[in-house]
Amino acid sequence: MTEETSALREADHETILKILPHRYPFLLVDHVRDIDPDKSCIGIKNVTFNEPHFQGHFPDHPVMPGVLIIEAMAQTSAVLVGASRGITEELMIYFTTVDKAKFRRTVVPGDVLELHVLVKRAGSRIGKFEGRAMVRGELVAEAEFTAMLQLPKEAAEG
Repeated sequence: MTEETSALREADHETILKILPHRYPFLLVDHVRDIDPDKSCIGIKNVTFNEPHFQGHFPDHPVMPGVLIIEAMAQTSAVLVGASRGITEELMIYFTTVDKAKFRRTVVPGDVLELHVLVKRAGSRIGKFEGRAMVRGELVAEAEFTAMLQLPKEAAEG
């Protein structure tokens, strides 16, 4: 496997920071692996107790908010799009719809969230994705979502 090919197969934290504009405390993906360009990937989110949302959700029973799980899926899909297209500048991707969201069990500190993202439809600017969040092989959440892509050059132009 060449270096170029392996770069398309995974994205480390440094690569994620090049693709996504998100930063702490809203960067919700630590690593992306098994990238199959324009098809699928798996994002990894290490859920830790010191994340700011756990201070209020809930102080005596910390639970990762479902909307953040869906956001983590969306960020994973943005890394997939960026890696597939060779984008190395911050990529803006905006939700346009979220459908069929279901939450099966809570995600708590100490969990390793695997974010399985599949491209259902890809256009030049709009993509439809299916996401499944897993912890230790168990489905914890799922959703379909559509997102609009704004290339870095377009964002600079206004």
